[in-house]
Amino acid sequence: MTEYNLCILPGDGIGPEVIQEAVRVLNTLAETSNEIIEFNYTYGDIGYGAYQKLGNPLPEETLEKVKTADATLFGAVTTPPNIPNYSSPILGLRKHFDLFVNLRPCVSMPHPTSKDNINITIFRENTEGLYSKVEHVDKDENGVVTRAVTERIITRKSSERIIRHAFEYAKTNNISKVTVVHKANVLRETCGLFRVVAQEVAQNYQDIEMQEMLVDNCAMQLIRAPEQFQVIVTTNLFGDILSDEASMLVGGLGMACSGNIGTDTAIFEPVHGSAPDITGQEKANPIATLLSAKLMLDHLGLTNEANKLENAIKKAMQNNMLTPDLGGNLTTAQVTDNIIRILKES
Repeated sequence: MTEYNLCILPGDGIGPEVIQEAVRVLNTLAETSNEIIEFNYTYGDIGYGAYQKLGNPLPEETLEKVKTADATLFGAVTTPPNIPNYSSPILGLRKHFDLFVNLRPCVSMPHPTSKDNINITIFRENTEGLYSKVEHVDKDENGVVTRAVTERIITRKSSERIIRHAFEYAKTNNISKVTVVHKANVLRETCGLFRVVAQEVAQNYQDIEMQEMLVDNCAMQLIRAPEQFQVIVTTNLFGDILSDEASMLVGGLGMACSGNIGTDTAIFEPVHGSAPDITGQEKANPIATLLSAKLMLDHLGLTNEANKLENAIKKAMQNNMLTPDLGGNLTTAQVTDNIIRILKES
């Protein structure tokens, strides 16, 4: 028997709802696997609920659980903007464990809201840029904020490793082109450095075309002709925005999965937020979380189980076993019930 220790971070809002469905599916995959595998779960507190209970949205105990796990599956958190010194725990996780890769695949799915022939993998630098969390304000004599500054930090080290990761992914998967997205015509120092490093890295991959594209043009091209893209690599904020845009090509945020990957630690999460407006209504689409679990299975080397899950999701979608956001009328649990049935029949 091969055991895998998984840390489960349900979080806030619909996070616990979609995470519990993913755990049900993981258990089914273990039961139906040709291999003898077992998933051991450790649950951790995170998010606004943890802050209310413990005074900390990212407790040390949770960090330790993530550290000792083979992988972590994370739901969603609420980050209130009006609490002084409250910091996003997912940004904290990325920083603490140096999860420099944010992986967001965007692949056509069997549903009318999804365009055909889309197979884009977006690699986003995950630890610096405009999410560096280095900010300060200037105030007048009355204490009124007159100027707010966020530092955009781009380093050679972080640029090189994310760009190299994207090219290695392209090489491994026989992909012929990597699109490097920047805004070096305006942000000459920060994006300029990212661009120069990309050109240097590309020299080691002569069989792969490096295409440069300004971020505003890339945003337009994703709408105009998304089929042209294979792999996109870019900086933190640009990648966050472009990957959300790209998700609408294949069904929206209810379909958008992601992985935060470092040298020793990996955390997988749906891209959507905590959606407080539908919390407790059984309307949340679990597919983004299930696809995130699929990425986690791939990361753990459980390729057969990952493929089985992806195929079951596609079959469920083909048969309109969907939540309201995709035009269906099933509850969160009912969508999962059908996927589990398909897994057991396969």
